[in-house]
Amino acid sequence: MTKTQQKLSSSPALLARFNQARSATDKLFDVPLREALYDRPIPERHRIVFYIGHLEAFDWNLLGNYAFQASAFHPEFDKLFAFGIDPVDGGLPSDQPSDWPTLEEVHRYNSRVREELDARLKSEPLADAAGDLSQTGVYVNVALEHRLMHAETLAYMLHQLPLHRKVKQAAGDVPAAPVENGRMIEIPAGTATLGLPRTGRVFGWDNEFELNTAQVPAFAIDEYKVTNGEFLKFLREGGYETRSLWTDSDWEWKEREGVRHPRFWVPRGDDWSYRTMFAEIPLPLDWPVYVSHAEAAAYARWAGKQLPTEEQFHRAAYGTPEGKETDYPWGSGAPEKNRGNFDFWNWDPTPVQAHPAGRSSFGVLDLLGNGWEWTSTVFQPFEGFEPFLFYQGYSANFFDGKHYVMKGGSSRTAACMLRRSFRNWFQPHYQYAYSGFRCVSN
Repeated sequence: MTKTQQKLSSSPALLARFNQARSATDKLFDVPLREALYDRPIPERHRIVFYIGHLEAFDWNLLGNYAFQASAFHPEFDKLFAFGIDPVDGGLPSDQPSDWPTLEEVHRYNSRVREELDARLKSEPLADAAGDLSQTGVYVNVALEHRLMHAETLAYMLHQLPLHRKVKQAAGDVPAAPVENGRMIEIPAGTATLGLPRTGRVFGWDNEFELNTAQVPAFAIDEYKVTNGEFLKFLREGGYETRSLWTDSDWEWKEREGVRHPRFWVPRGDDWSYRTMFAEIPLPLDWPVYVSHAEAAAYARWAGKQLPTEEQFHRAAYGTPEGKETDYPWGSGAPEKNRGNFDFWNWDPTPVQAHPAGRSSFGVLDLLGNGWEWTSTVFQPFEGFEPFLFYQGYSANFFDGKHYVMKGGSSRTAACMLRRSFRNWFQPHYQYAYSGFRCVSN
């Protein structure tokens, strides 16, 4: 366990982080206009009002009900707000705004949940002096990171809300960066260490266990994520119309849904604009492109390359020429603002060259933050996987061959989830997430 992990695991620090996460999600619900809180910005997802109740219902069902076995005070809401949606077969929800409770009812429920849980958590030991988590400490970490994950998914959901339905927030700093042509960086053969060991009580989600190593043959990887400018060339050269670049299922999806460009791009005559969180701007050519796995894979074929495996990402990000491995691409220091575009500092991407202090030992840039990175690895358990007894479906429900691992993080990914072992995953046809990619050649 590192000193940073021990400091974050102490009982007072963990409760403070839990409250900070609450504040982060509370602020997100100030972005939509009040009358927009019953909108559904993404057709496949719930209406916004669901998420206002979901975060507290999750905390209550895990901590209040499961951990403390407290008496339910609103079992209807406990069930109504329990689960989100991850449709894989094209089915869309059909509920109406009138089917949902009023905001006042939801806020009363949320307040009661926080009062009940806070009263109990004040007297609960969450970690010992060494920083090893108690079982309740594990539960609090689950609730905390679940909330922070929703702080990100809510952001890209609100991104799809029409601009006139949002209250503009203060923008982050976008550092200037020179426009350079990316290159491919040679990564020598070596070891990639994935996952976490089950020693001590360091927090990780069930799919992060157990520790495993892989021998990775030499390969070359893009120095930067693929940019909007590079992807524009793919589009203009007929990438979306070239059948040979797409698998059968990806082509069928693209044709059925009429996908002809990245979701965040807006056609304006012969030119393109880009929808940021709060404005429409000329297409920023040096920002990473955000696309589905299907679009990323088609681009990689067009470029004569491939998407990296999870092991290749790890080798490029955390390996070193000397053979050791690092906690972060830049070394062992905790994530700081000069290292990358993450931890809610910006609403939107930054140029892929904007954070040179975040380079890996091999010289690969922008590996953490600024957009998750698709891999070619299907989301599956590591050897020794054991589902959380209290949340058995968190990962196991998605070991279905229909989701791909993503690594890295976006501008809206909390710093605690930038740990090396963290794994994200999505369906290959999902266009809404802050997900980019880079290519490899073997």
